[in-house]
Amino acid sequence: MRASVFVLFFLLLGGCAGADNNPGDLPYKYWRLGFLAPDYMEVWVETAHAEDIRGKTFFHVGSGIVAVRTPPEEKGNPAGWGKRFGWGAGRHVNGADLPRRIYVRWQSMAEPQTYRVILDIPERARQLMSERLAPPCPASEYREALTLGLAPGGVVRGWVMSTCGRPIEVLRAQAEIEPKGPYEGTSQGSHRPLSETSKAYIEKHGIPYGSW
Repeated sequence: MRASVFVLFFLLLGGCAGADNNPGDLPYKYWRLGFLAPDYMEVWVETAHAEDIRGKTFFHVGSGIVAVRTPPEEKGNPAGWGKRFGWGAGRHVNGADLPRRIYVRWQSMAEPQTYRVILDIPERARQLMSERLAPPCPASEYREALTLGLAPGGVVRGWVMSTCGRPIEVLRAQAEIEPKGPYEGTSQGSHRPLSETSKAYIEKHGIPYGSW
């Protein structure tokens, strides 16, 4: 029942994105949604949807493996997020105005567990994404990227960033377990497998819950 409510929430948000490529008040052509995970804590995004400030919904704006480091010889450090990292694996959300809400369902392959969450994007994030940088980055004049960090335990962190400078944290959230399991119950509870490097690290060192 709760799973159905999640789906209906996005279907009733106000409208689906169509062929309209007008970004409204967006000061650049499009913004980017990216995903990352701590070292070795591999994540597979099953799907992500976004609603912009005009009430339009953009379905399936994210899927697949997220950006994650798996250094050999256990040289990585999965505790915490660090001060600098990239935009994450993702894509541009074409035709969208600034983000209002984002829904994500993903597999935390390190546990394994499947989570889902609806994120209310704070006004501060939109303000930061609208401000022209002074001085601008060599490749961008705005903070055009929204990056979501997905960690074991359903921990979510969000940052906005440009092509230079440090990420600016704009949200923290706790996801809930997807009651249907991976792939909405179509895989009989089977999650995607970890890489051998990540599996070996976790078997030896465990998962640093509470560090994110």
